[in-house]
Amino acid sequence: MERVTLRIPKQQIEEVEQMVETGEFPNRSEAIRSAVRDMLNEQAESGERGRGDRSKRSWAKV
Repeated sequence: MERVTLRIPKQQIEEVEQMVETGEFPNRSEAIRSAVRDMLNEQAESGERGRGDRSKRSWAKV
């Protein structure tokens, strides 16, 4: 695996921490990996990969 450094708003990381504390994920990294997998699967299912149409990407909204 590769290491990636990213910035996430404090409120969002607190929500991720809550999911870890409740046992939904074992740690922050797995929660974020799961979110990336979901994003990639959503893209693949909707056929948007490579089209550049960001208006329909719900995951891109902050």
